[in-house]
Amino acid sequence: MSISNTFRTAFRAGLLASALAAVAVPAVADEQYFPLQSYRVGPYAAGGTGFFGGFIDYMNLINTRDGGVNGVTLTWDECETQYEVERGVECYERQKNHAGIAAWNPLSVGIAYAMIDRVTADKVPLITINHGRTDSTDGRVFPYVFPLLLNPYSETSGIINYIASREGGIETLKGKKIVVLYHGSPYGKETIPIYDLLAEKYGFEVQQIEVPHPGNEQQSQWLTIRRAKPDYVVLRGWGVMNPVALKTAQKTGFPADHIIGNVWSNSEEDVRPAGDAAKGYIAITTQASGAEYPVLQEVIKTVYDAGKGNLDDKDRIGSVYHNLGIVNGILNVEAVRIAQEKFGKRTLTGEEVRWGFENLRLDEARVAALGAKGLFHSINVTCENHEGDGRVTFQQWDGGKWTVVSDWIAPDWALLRPIIEQSAATYAKEQGITPRDCAAEQSTN
Repeated sequence: MSISNTFRTAFRAGLLASALAAVAVPAVADEQYFPLQSYRVGPYAAGGTGFFGGFIDYMNLINTRDGGVNGVTLTWDECETQYEVERGVECYERQKNHAGIAAWNPLSVGIAYAMIDRVTADKVPLITINHGRTDSTDGRVFPYVFPLLLNPYSETSGIINYIASREGGIETLKGKKIVVLYHGSPYGKETIPIYDLLAEKYGFEVQQIEVPHPGNEQQSQWLTIRRAKPDYVVLRGWGVMNPVALKTAQKTGFPADHIIGNVWSNSEEDVRPAGDAAKGYIAITTQASGAEYPVLQEVIKTVYDAGKGNLDDKDRIGSVYHNLGIVNGILNVEAVRIAQEKFGKRTLTGEEVRWGFENLRLDEARVAALGAKGLFHSINVTCENHEGDGRVTFQQWDGGKWTVVSDWIAPDWALLRPIIEQSAATYAKEQGITPRDCAAEQSTN
């Protein structure tokens, strides 16, 4: 049944009113607040519902099982953005007046870019897990921005290293043809320069093709790909673009096992709508799928069995987006916990939580103690490096589930770090920013 235009208009108006109504509410003692600029409707709702659902599930677990973080209850509310920058900024302006803000987690490149100056002025950390501005990895210039686990350039390096491993070594890339099919947005365009650089370095030919938002029509792009006859296609998609790409690739005869998806093209919601066209498709990931990990079992037992689960569909527990939300929850909560060890077991300021993120070091033993062994690898954030180690793995869709098909792969930091530092230095000069002296700061901490 179709929805009438009148109802649709009223529905959208209601969403906007809901977003604008996220008024400031004073925090009470011993509460740490997470403002959530979520998106549960629109073309990217699958990512939003899964990610924010997992994040909320983990915070519910900490509150219910542990009584919060050392007695400090985690609180949050949601402001609907529909993945639109203007709405995201409106949500920021409404939610920023709440006391006790720990961190912002918009899961949107466009919204994150619009927030960088704002969070810097307000001294509250901005978390852009697996996405965001690449040079924000350099914490000397971007002290409040944390592209945790993976930035766009380290992702690109990981993908090229994986393709090389399939072909027999990095030297075999010479003469290969790779097409990058990217989403027509700031997120999609972020990696254009690094693919050009890696092509020059390793001798492969790269052709980069844009798909306009949201990506429902790709026939002309895949006809271009068929004429180019590439060895691999890298799918840098988002939302509905991904299953459309896989189905169109099948129609044009391009094999799914030579399409390598990026980190926002790696979910069940990307492959299931494509049916048989997705079988054999490979994608990068920073966290495994599946609900067998102890932390997921705790979420099921403590949260869902108590009727507190955030997902409407329990079958999505352990899915890629939900597990990313769980991991994001772990990283946020552990940053708070680490900061409490220095500043006290109480409600922290944004600046204090920022220190916690900058000292977020979870080795494999700590990851295992958190019930997440095998779910993600590790993270080691420092003043100079706000990302971590950038380790990724690759998974293949067998028609019913994802199966890991690689070891953990590191990016080429020797190549990437100078690029990141140069870009950050240019930004600092343009903005009149004096980069921090990390060595001096560490000696006083």
